[in-house]
Amino acid sequence: MDDNIKIHLIDGTYELFRAHFSQPPRLAPDGMPVSAIRGFVQSILNLINSHNVTHIAVAFDSDIPSFRNEIFSSYKDGSDTPEDLKLQFPLAERAVEALGITCWPMLEYEADDILASAAVKFSRKPEVSQVIICSPDKDLCQVVKGNSIVCLLRKDNLVLNQVEVEKKYGFPPSSIPDYLALVGDAADGIPGISRWGAKSTSSLIGRYITIDNIPDDYRLWDVSVRGAANLSKSLESSRMDAKLFKELATLVKDIEIAQSVEDLEWLGADSVLFPKLCEELGITNLINVCRKWQSQG
Repeated sequence: MDDNIKIHLIDGTYELFRAHFSQPPRLAPDGMPVSAIRGFVQSILNLINSHNVTHIAVAFDSDIPSFRNEIFSSYKDGSDTPEDLKLQFPLAERAVEALGITCWPMLEYEADDILASAAVKFSRKPEVSQVIICSPDKDLCQVVKGNSIVCLLRKDNLVLNQVEVEKKYGFPPSSIPDYLALVGDAADGIPGISRWGAKSTSSLIGRYITIDNIPDDYRLWDVSVRGAANLSKSLESSRMDAKLFKELATLVKDIEIAQSVEDLEWLGADSVLFPKLCEELGITNLINVCRKWQSQG
């Protein structure tokens, strides 16, 4: 078996949202909105073609609320997702399967959780040289490890390995949840701790690595940050909140994954299902973009 396999893990939810807001409105022959799914399929095919992808999987938030909503009611629940975009999630899952790609539709957990779990699992396989998480979501940077697990920001064609993450944020990947707990994450509905901004948080987490290691008394801090006294006071009155927010920002990394490395190998699109789906959605121009087909029978 090849011992230089690279696995691409795709944040399908992000790809679908990005396509929805970047594509002009488009309807299928039956009147179904398909602008997001058209852009999504095009994006996946472009990735496969431009990066010579051999092993791939795509994850979706099939049901936006997750276990995190049970422990924090203000966590993102998908209520602001446009209705015409919601309708296209099942179509995106069908498209991934028609393309012959492993699909992980998530319900209890989020797409980020299965991507993190898969990255950890497959990076440990001796035949895998690198796992590439295709997402700009800073949450996923917490599982970056050396050059074996990296994040690919496709829009900027930028690869973040561990050195690049530390250079970008000022602290190691494992500290991402601590950082997000303090500054907050509007996209996920995590409010953060009052007064804690990106610059001061980066400095303090860079020095102390975790929230728990930050001394209670700011006079014991051996890094200089503006408004230290107020920051210290705010954190001390919100330690429990910070702990909760860190829990929300910490990805699950041990979800059981049935697929093997071999299962993730891309053998090509289904020569029956994919053209049929394209015709149904009125995106037949994408059929010929596919460079590889599974033989039938």
